[in-house]
Amino acid sequence: MAQTSVDAFERAITRHTKLIYIETPSNPLLHLTDLKAIADMAKAKGIVTVADNTLATPVNQRPHESGIDIVVHSVTKYIGGHNDLMAGCVTGSRELVERIWDTSYTTGAVGAPFNTWLALRGIRTLGLRMKQHNANGHAIAACLERHPAVKAVYYPGLESHPQHELAKRQMSGFGGVVTFELRNGYDAAHRFIEQLKIPTHSGGLGGINSTVLQPASFFDNRLSGERLAQMGLSFGMVRICSGIEETGDLIADIEQALE
Repeated sequence: MAQTSVDAFERAITRHTKLIYIETPSNPLLHLTDLKAIADMAKAKGIVTVADNTLATPVNQRPHESGIDIVVHSVTKYIGGHNDLMAGCVTGSRELVERIWDTSYTTGAVGAPFNTWLALRGIRTLGLRMKQHNANGHAIAACLERHPAVKAVYYPGLESHPQHELAKRQMSGFGGVVTFELRNGYDAAHRFIEQLKIPTHSGGLGGINSTVLQPASFFDNRLSGERLAQMGLSFGMVRICSGIEETGDLIADIEQALE
């Protein structure tokens, strides 16, 4: 995956390249990009770097400390935290943010006052919520890794994750998003989701309530089966975005849904 390879990023650069955009961890496969390596490589070439830090949040990962120039968040998700607003944010140096602000001022992309108030409300509990998201995510991943019906688990907090050492270096927590693949494919994944009692079947994430979906089914009306396979998405794959419910309740629900 190019997402995981600094060399792939470097090979893709041309004399016209002005910006490198990364997402780490990625959604839904939770691939990681080495933030410091990308930042160092880009700075040497005079290229601006942007990192989407939505899944990690500032609690679990701070890309600016690794040298990334601009960090973006979907505030709709963990920062808002209650599934009741739509907003985004950009952080960076004064020089870069003033350039971005000038453009947003011209295009009219200004957040609604009430949404801004909701985002500020969410920030007040972000640290507390992320502790529970992290705990639930790790417990769910460990539970799934042990289950015989599960073929693979994608979660950077597991020692089995191929980039676990990188995750430990650049993240202080591993988040609440867990993706896994069931051995018996689409029907097993569909049945699992139907039997869950706590998570809502939804594409949303980052709120206090857990959600679940089949990533391939989410995209299959827009992307071919070949393209889905290239992206690493199988029809037996499920993404769980844990909320802040009691850990034991979530684990019990997942176990009964896998029976």
